[in-house]
Amino acid sequence: MKLDDVKKLHQKKYRGQFGFYLVEGEHLVLELVKAVNANADFSENLRAESITLYITDDFEQKATALNSGFTIVNVTQKQMSQLSDTKTPQGIIACVPLPRSTAGAVTSVRKDAKQEAVHHRKQDEKQRYVYLHEVQDPGNLGTILRTLAWFGNFTLLLSPNSVDPFNSKVVRSSMGAIFHVPIELDISLDALQSRFNRFAYLDMAGEAVTASSFADFECYLFGNEARGVPKNTLSEFNAAPYTIAGSGKIDSLNLASAVNMCVYELSR
Repeated sequence: MKLDDVKKLHQKKYRGQFGFYLVEGEHLVLELVKAVNANADFSENLRAESITLYITDDFEQKATALNSGFTIVNVTQKQMSQLSDTKTPQGIIACVPLPRSTAGAVTSVRKDAKQEAVHHRKQDEKQRYVYLHEVQDPGNLGTILRTLAWFGNFTLLLSPNSVDPFNSKVVRSSMGAIFHVPIELDISLDALQSRFNRFAYLDMAGEAVTASSFADFECYLFGNEARGVPKNTLSEFNAAPYTIAGSGKIDSLNLASAVNMCVYELSR
């Protein structure tokens, strides 16, 4: 890609148009190398030869030492500043292809990818599905990705009108977890009913998430930070309410905290 096109990848519409996103910083690039070497089956197009690494002179030796097989392009400090969206660029940015399961959902680059992801993904008995409805905060989403990656065997489903998981704030806050979690985009609540039979969601009046029955569901629903999951939709689902017991001094938990506690309980 031309540098002028790479700069545009900070905007969602161009990530969709070109089918790539940016990964900035040494730590994230190292995590990217691990993911490529692990050859995760959910990101089969995450191959070394499809990734371009843009580096300044300061990072040339380190980039060579990675022995990653990435295409390496040297850029000046000025060019790096133009590519970066941080105030003090580290001097290393990777241009990475969107996973096949998401590229088609972002745009029409791969129209069949979305269909395959929605209708034909094998639902492994050990795999659990976390659905986020219109999550808006990049930090929340990044933290949730870190938790799902830590415990493993979770697929993340994102509704329409959710924050783009491939924007730079989410990628950074995920600390590389985004390379290790299968993600499906633009999955409507209606589409869930054709995929799963039993759902669980959080509600103040529900059974405790520490109950053994909490592990018996196929898909776990979590709502928008302010509005939650639409109540009228829940009434149409075979959805069971659960709650995270607290002191009662405040009326809600941060979304990421709530998901993290639930995932911990499911992984015990």
